[in-house]
Amino acid sequence: MNQPYFEKIKGTILIVDDSLNNLTLLERILSRKGYKVGLASSGKLALDSVNATQPDLILLDIMMPDMDGYEVCSRLKSSDRTRGIPIIFLSALVEVSHKVKAFNAGGVDYITKPFEPVEVVARVENQLRLRELELQLTEKNKMYRREIAFREQTEIEARLLLETTKFQKEQIEDLLLNILPKPIAERLQNGQSVIADSFSDVSVLFADLVGFTSFSSDKTAAETVKVLNQIFSEFDQLSLQHGLEKIKTIGDAYMVVGGLPQAQENHASAIAQMALDMQAAVTRFNAKNNYSFSLRIGINIGAVVAGVIGLTKFSYDLWGDTVNVAHRMESNGIPGEIQVTDVVYDRLKDKFAFKMRGAIEIKGKGEMIVYLLLRRN
Repeated sequence: MNQPYFEKIKGTILIVDDSLNNLTLLERILSRKGYKVGLASSGKLALDSVNATQPDLILLDIMMPDMDGYEVCSRLKSSDRTRGIPIIFLSALVEVSHKVKAFNAGGVDYITKPFEPVEVVARVENQLRLRELELQLTEKNKMYRREIAFREQTEIEARLLLETTKFQKEQIEDLLLNILPKPIAERLQNGQSVIADSFSDVSVLFADLVGFTSFSSDKTAAETVKVLNQIFSEFDQLSLQHGLEKIKTIGDAYMVVGGLPQAQENHASAIAQMALDMQAAVTRFNAKNNYSFSLRIGINIGAVVAGVIGLTKFSYDLWGDTVNVAHRMESNGIPGEIQVTDVVYDRLKDKFAFKMRGAIEIKGKGEMIVYLLLRRN
C-alpha cells in the first residue's frame, strides 16, 4: 500500500507469512500507522527481500512450508549484515517450548495469533524505539572513539567526553535498570565489558503457572497479557519484599534467585517464604477472579555462575548444576506444591515444615530424595 505523499515514513517493516489474509491485514494495520511495509509469503522470499533491502523490523510467522520461521531467524542472526534487525515472531503456537525456541533463535518478542491490532502496533513501536536507541548509542560510541584516537586531551575534548558520557548515562540508565540488577548495571556503565561471577551459595526458584496455557488458548492477546501481568507483578513485589532478585520470565514461567549479585545471609529462608507467599498470592487471585490456576514450584541451593549475555539486548542469567536441578524440581513437581532438594531440607528443616515425597527419577541425576515444603514452623 502506497503512503500519502504528505505522510512521513516511520520505518520499513517486512511481514513474512504464508497466509494471504494475515499479510493483507497486517499490511493495512501498519501502513495506516505510517510504516512502509514489505511482504514475503515464504522463508526463502523473506531472505531474498532482506538481502535486497534491509528492513528496520521483521514480523515473522513460524509455520511455513518451505522454511520455518526458526530457520529464517537463525540465518539472519548468523550474518553480521542482518544480525541487528529486530525480529518479532507472530504465531498461533502458544506452548512455552515454542516461545523459548523463538527467543533462543534470536527473536526479541512473541505475539500469539489471533492477534490484536493495537498490540501488534504497540510491540512494533516499542522494538523500533529500542532499536533506534541502540543505533544512536552505537554511533555516539563510534564518534567518541574517533575523538579519543585523533585528538589530544584538551579542555574541548574533556567537555565532549563529559557531554557524551552524560548522554549515554541518561539514555541507557533507565533501560539497564529495568532489565539488570542495579550492581550489574553500574558495572556495565563503568565500562566493564565482560561480567561473569561465581557464587558458592545461592537459592534458585523456578515456578510455572499450571493451567495458563489452556486458559490463554481461547482469550485475546490483551486478556492473556493482562492476567499474566497481574500475577507476575505481585511476584515482583514479593521478590523486592524478600530482598531477592528476579532473573526472568519465559511465557508463564518465573525464575527468582537469592544470594546474588550481592551476598544475602538469609537467602534460603527468604526464597522459601517467597514460595509460600507466591502460592498464597495465586490462591487469592483465583478467589477474586474465579480462576483455577495453580503453581508448580521447585527450589535448590548451591553454587552457580552468573553473568551478562547478549550484544543488542542484555540479559543477566545463571548457569550450573544447581540451576538445572532447581528447574527439574519444578518440572517434575506437583501442581500446587513446592518441591525441594535434600540440600534445601537440611538447611531449613528447623525453620519450616516439610513432607518427604521420596525418591524420584531426575534427568541427568538419577534418583533423588525430594521433599515438599509445607509452611513455616
